Amino acid sequence: MAAERPILIATRGSALALAQANLIAAQCREAFPRLRFELRIIKTTGDKLQKASMAKKGETLPKGLFTKELEVALVKGQADLAVHSLKDLPTDLPAGLVLVATPKRADVRDVLIYRDAEFIKTRAAHTGSEDWSPGQDALRGLPPHLKLKDFPAKATIATSSTRRKEQLLAARPDLKVVEIRGNVSTRMQKVAERGELDATVLALAGLTRLNFKIEADGRLVGDAVPDGLLATILDVDVMLPCVGQGAIGIEIRADDERIAKICERLNHFNTFHCVTAERAFLHAMGGGCQSPVAAYAAITGDQIVMRAVSFHDGPAKRSEGKRPIAEATALGEELAAKLK
Repeated sequence: MAAERPILIATRGSALALAQANLIAAQCREAFPRLRFELRIIKTTGDKLQKASMAKKGETLPKGLFTKELEVALVKGQADLAVHSLKDLPTDLPAGLVLVATPKRADVRDVLIYRDAEFIKTRAAHTGSEDWSPGQDALRGLPPHLKLKDFPAKATIATSSTRRKEQLLAARPDLKVVEIRGNVSTRMQKVAERGELDATVLALAGLTRLNFKIEADGRLVGDAVPDGLLATILDVDVMLPCVGQGAIGIEIRADDERIAKICERLNHFNTFHCVTAERAFLHAMGGGCQSPVAAYAAITGDQIVMRAVSFHDGPAKRSEGKRPIAEATALGEELAAKLK
C-alpha cells in the first residue's frame, strides 16, 4: 500500500515566513502526531519585486503581492494550507478559498530601531574613525530608550509602509520619512551602515518570531542583528498597527473538510474575531495592505472594542467603537462608515 501523501503547508521563503510556517507545522504535528506535515516553499511576486516602491502615492501595486502564488498552489491542489502574515492577505479571497484559522496573536506594536551613540563612540575610540568614508553621511548615534517625541529635529526615518509614514508625520511633522526595501535583516543592516538614515520601524511580532530580543538596556540582539542597534517599542497610542498585524492567517480550500478539522485545533477564538473586525474595516474602506489606514481590535469581557485611523484625503480621521463579539464584522463596517 502506498504511503499516505503528506499534508503540504505552503509558505514564502523569507526568514520570517519560514519561522511562521515552522511554528504552524510544529503545532500541527503536536496536535496530530500520526500525520505527516511538510513545508512547500513558493516564491511570490512580492519576493521578486524587491525594488518596487511600496509607498508611492498614486501608484498601485498588485493585490496579493505576497500571497497570490500560495493561493494558486491551493487551488491547483499543490498545497493543502497556506500560512500568511495576515497583514499581507487581501480581504477579498479567490473563489473557493477561505481564511479558516488564526493562532493566538503576537504583540501588535511597532518598534523604532536606531544606532547606539555609545557603541559608535566606543568603536571610534578603538579604530580612530567612525567607519565612514568621504561622500557618506557620518553615522549619528542616539541614546537608549528614546521615544519618538524625543528624536532629533528633522531626523530621517525609513519605512515602506504608508500607514507608518502618515502616523510618524502626524506625531512629528518635522521628520523626513524615506523609502526602504528588503527583509528584516536587510533593513536593520541599512540603518546600521547608512548615515543618511537615522532609524527604521519594524513590527515587534516579526522580530520576536525571528528570535530577536530587546534587552533591558535597549540593545537589540540576535544572530542576524548588526552590532550597535537600539530599539524602542512604540505604544499603540503613537503608532496604531495595521490590520492583522501580529497575526498568522491560515488559508485553505473551502470544500476541504479534512484540512478544516485540522485547522480548527490551531484557531484562537479571540484573535479570529479581532482580525475579523479589522479586516471588515479594511474591506469597507476599499483598501489593501498598503492603504493609509490602521485598526486594532481587542476583546474586553463579552465585547469587542476597536479603534481605527484613516489618512485618506488629508489629515487623520479617528474613530472607535464596541459591540458584542458576535458582531465583529458589523463593528468594522461601522467604523469604516464613520471615517469615509
